[in-house]
Amino acid sequence: MKTTLVWFRQDLRLKDNPALSVAVRSADAVVPVYVWDQKREGRWPLGSASKWWLHHSLVRLAESLRRRGSRLVVAAGDSTDTLIRLARATRATSIYWNRRYEPSVVSSDRDTEAALAANGIAVRTFGASLLFEPEDVRNKSGGPFQVFTPFWRHCLSLRVAVPERLPSGPFAAPKRWPGSVGIKGLSLLPAVDWANGFDPVWNPGEKGAARALRRFLADGIDSYATDRDRLDRADRLNRDRPCHGGTSALSPHLHFGEIGPRQIWAAVKALSRDSGVFPSGRGAQVFLKELGWREFAYHLLWHFPRTPTEPLRERFAAFPWQRDIAARRAWQRGRTGYPIVDAGMRQLWAAGWMHNRARMIVASFLVKHLRHSWREGAAWFWETLVDADLANNTLGWQWSAGCGADAAPYFRIFNPVRQGRKFDPGGTYVRRWVPELARLPAEYIHEPWSAPKESLAEAGVALGSDYPLPMVDHAASRQAALAAFKSTVRSRPG
Repeated sequence: MKTTLVWFRQDLRLKDNPALSVAVRSADAVVPVYVWDQKREGRWPLGSASKWWLHHSLVRLAESLRRRGSRLVVAAGDSTDTLIRLARATRATSIYWNRRYEPSVVSSDRDTEAALAANGIAVRTFGASLLFEPEDVRNKSGGPFQVFTPFWRHCLSLRVAVPERLPSGPFAAPKRWPGSVGIKGLSLLPAVDWANGFDPVWNPGEKGAARALRRFLADGIDSYATDRDRLDRADRLNRDRPCHGGTSALSPHLHFGEIGPRQIWAAVKALSRDSGVFPSGRGAQVFLKELGWREFAYHLLWHFPRTPTEPLRERFAAFPWQRDIAARRAWQRGRTGYPIVDAGMRQLWAAGWMHNRARMIVASFLVKHLRHSWREGAAWFWETLVDADLANNTLGWQWSAGCGADAAPYFRIFNPVRQGRKFDPGGTYVRRWVPELARLPAEYIHEPWSAPKESLAEAGVALGSDYPLPMVDHAASRQAALAAFKSTVRSRPG
């Protein structure tokens, strides 16, 4: 009797799961396993918001497996030792898993494969979380890409594999199931439930991901190219309408592997055959391009594994970052005095997520107005985002800081007032997340310090007490940031 363990990781789904599909087809018995091993994550163990999501995603996965006559064996501890123990307990001769690409995990996986082989256990690994394997995408010189446009142009010349089909019917179970600590035994939910605002917003799990994609394809993709930056629609996100502001809200589902990029690609292509949306539809093109940015993020992480902690552009290692704990906390709590920045940071805390345009605005403010290191911002996002993803988080923050691949020039410093007026013209987003300003007229909502005393009084706003005055002056902080950048360029060329 051939028994195979299937090691679930960031692939918490049944559909388009190559490791699971091949095991179900080839083995006499399949044992699905999840191992909670934060040491394997190296310097990036899961943050609190991600733990909340993981708990609920594992619950949904276990339910799906039960419907197939199977179960999820949950363990905690060293992954290698646990897999060997479970293989012996079930007499499994092979272990299948889908690959991950974070540097620490890649290194640990190699050690695990060697240890399993030494114990006579065969290993098969599969690609499931990307459209293309990072090591297979190379420029004309055989090296990695560092600019998105040629990277994506090259990717579009490659074939995207069709989603893996899972055999129907119940999964073959082992004669005896090994013990399990259970999902609750992992203690993933926060002891103090600051995440109580997540439940009305999110629906973790494979079904929730599929529903989010269906709703986006029906309601959001046609206008995606023009509406995806509209912050004034960012208050619409909820479990019943999992897309808003032209965005799909699929990022946490993608990160935890509740849906795969090949499934999304195939769904958009199928829609295009019916309605001509792709490739002529601008919304579909731009949406799939965003999948390309995710691929690019993993491409960079794979080829430049130092970048989660070090700038890709080495000259930025000498940048004179500021260290002001009070300023950083004001930014984290949404108390900077710039309404659009504060709205984004408060949405992050309340929902575990932030609109992408807001992410760019708050990141620019931290690294350029306050001149705090992009590492500080990346660490806060890692703790508070339900979609915290090492590749995407690193790319985004280094882009904002001007020190990464294809980065925004350092002298591109967002003016938070202009950003607010452009992407939240009526102040809807600010009114939702900064309610103390809700009664201000639209002309002053993004710049309350410019409002006449009469308008402030009518709105019930006392600046400096109800809502803070700006912690920095935009023009002055912009000049200081540019001066710091110039000194870095002069001192360390390259």
